[in-house]
Amino acid sequence: MFLLSLQIILLLLIFGSWCFYGACLLCTRQFFSFQSVAEVRDEPVSILVPICGLDAGAWENWLSLCQQDYANYEVLFGVVDPNDPAVPVLQKLTNMFPEKVHLFTDLQPRGINHKDSSLSYLLESARHEIIIFTDSDIRVDPDYIRTVTAPLSESDVGLVTCAYIAYQPQFISSALASLGRCCDFIPSLLIARLLEGGLRFAIGVTLVTRKSFLADIDGLQLNRIGSDYNLGKRMALAGYQVKLSHRILESDTGQESIGSLFQRELRWARTIRFNRGPIYYTMAFCYGIVYCIPLLVLSGFQKWAIAISLLTLVLRYSQALVAIYSIPCPRLATWLWLLPFRDLLSWFVWVGGAFGKVVYWRGRKLKIEGDGLISEWDP
Repeated sequence: MFLLSLQIILLLLIFGSWCFYGACLLCTRQFFSFQSVAEVRDEPVSILVPICGLDAGAWENWLSLCQQDYANYEVLFGVVDPNDPAVPVLQKLTNMFPEKVHLFTDLQPRGINHKDSSLSYLLESARHEIIIFTDSDIRVDPDYIRTVTAPLSESDVGLVTCAYIAYQPQFISSALASLGRCCDFIPSLLIARLLEGGLRFAIGVTLVTRKSFLADIDGLQLNRIGSDYNLGKRMALAGYQVKLSHRILESDTGQESIGSLFQRELRWARTIRFNRGPIYYTMAFCYGIVYCIPLLVLSGFQKWAIAISLLTLVLRYSQALVAIYSIPCPRLATWLWLLPFRDLLSWFVWVGGAFGKVVYWRGRKLKIEGDGLISEWDP
């Protein structure tokens, strides 16, 4: 009786995953098939970049921000530690672009979230009304500013955000990360957008807004993890539209270890759980391939279980291919053999994220409480 009950539970989870794969496929196709063209305005822009250490390809990433096909913009880099290894690289950029690039160091933390603390300093120094907050590990095309600021021409848009992947990963860990973003994160984002009648959160890799809009929602919050999520939430509650850009940015994690990938995604998972609440547990229906393994074993590899598993594989790979070619990132398709391993890793991340409140972030151990408030871990 117990084994039968387990099989029934597994079947329910697998059937739920079929619905999830189908919804991902449809939402992805719809979003990337219809791209509205917004009016482009050449308003001055300030790009604010918090820096902590040297990520893979840091020079190329930061140089891409300084070579934009845009008339009037500035790039402000902020570093907490004046001895950070990134400082000499950034000083080289300021020498190359003295009128455009500004470096701020020794930015003493104003809150537990050092990233947003650095951004608060840069925001005070920014000269322009339109602000782009961007992560330091992103590489952009010359039309980046023009593309991501265009939706602000719509009167009800208060915030523009972007997703990101590695388009041509060279290593297994990077491919696993990119498959997760391309085949799971972005489609899930689009499902949430549909169910909630628009985005009610944002992604920190790129946030585009105006200073006046930030003032309307009381600005940055410096003691919160998932501050990008919270910023989008507060924008939506204030009546502004949060717009997801069709531009999917480039971010390759390089040769990081799978352990580092797991720790980063575990931090994200716990951040989602504290910010999204019970919705987090509905992600149980996202791992159909994983559930097929115990189903096959418990059923003794009966034909019906084999048929269900094969159908699950077909649906999952169909959904993944639609995501890859809709974005498009066709070279990621060469890594599709990793998809079952990606799903297994995602399941372990989800289970780990369902418990605990400690995360590791840039070498720091933090505790999450409430709806995403953080404090230094004090055992």
